[in-house]
Amino acid sequence: MFTGIITDMGQIESAEQRGDLHLRIASNYDMDSVAIGASIACSGVCLTVVEKGDDWFAVDVSSETLSRTPSGMWVPGARLNLERALRVGDELGGHIVTGHVDGVGTLVSATPQGDSTRIVISAPKELAPSLAPKGSIAIDGISLTVNEVEDQPDGSVHFGINVIPHTAQMTTLEALPAGRMFNLEIDVLARYLARMRQVTPDS
Repeated sequence: MFTGIITDMGQIESAEQRGDLHLRIASNYDMDSVAIGASIACSGVCLTVVEKGDDWFAVDVSSETLSRTPSGMWVPGARLNLERALRVGDELGGHIVTGHVDGVGTLVSATPQGDSTRIVISAPKELAPSLAPKGSIAIDGISLTVNEVEDQPDGSVHFGINVIPHTAQMTTLEALPAGRMFNLEIDVLARYLARMRQVTPDS
């Protein structure tokens, strides 16, 4: 379980296919405090530490995870938003994030708005019912607030968020090339409500 508050920026040092994709990730975490088997969210994906060194840790990324995340995010040199698992007593600064990606979004536009950046992201139609103004969403593991939602003719949805300078500087949202893709995780309550709508018969 996570909160969507990024605590480090990592960089993939190497990627090796070993059945699963084995990644070595450079990190500023005190690795003495990171146990083998610990969970770390890597740009919104909950992964398990399988090896570690003084300034790096390694994880295995399954084919299921690869199929549900942008293809270009797991390559050497790529930067990742990192967050260690929530501990009892920690401050819940964002919202409850599970580290399970619900879909991939695509950047529609990024425009300056005051000191912040206004970002519009296209999300697949499966997520449209779970996005609402002032609701929470995790974008590449970052807890953010949805400001506006606009349904599209094809069933997909465009939603807007504001990224303040601090968030941009401390995360991968500093770089926003055209067509960039993002891991999206809807609010956990919206996920369960969507499931309840599927299995509850109409009254």
